[in-house]
Amino acid sequence: MSSMKKKRWSDLTPGQRRAVYVAGALEAAATAAAWRDLAKRPAEDVRGPKLVWRLVSFVQPVGPLAYFTLGRR
Repeated sequence: MSSMKKKRWSDLTPGQRRAVYVAGALEAAATAAAWRDLAKRPAEDVRGPKLVWRLVSFVQPVGPLAYFTLGRR
C-alpha cells in the first residue's frame, strides 16, 4: 500500500488549479465541437453510427480526438 496522501483541491497551488480549469475547458470545448460536427455532418460522411460517436465523445480526453481523427470520412 502506498503511504501517499490524496491531494485535496485546497492542497493544489494556484498554477495547478488553473491547469485543471484549462484542461476541463479544453475537454468541454472538444466535446462540444464533436457534437456540433456530428449534428451538421451527413450520416454518410461519418464512419459508423452517429449515436456511437456521440457516446464515445464522452470518454475524455480521447473520445473527441478519436472522432475527429477516425470517425469522419
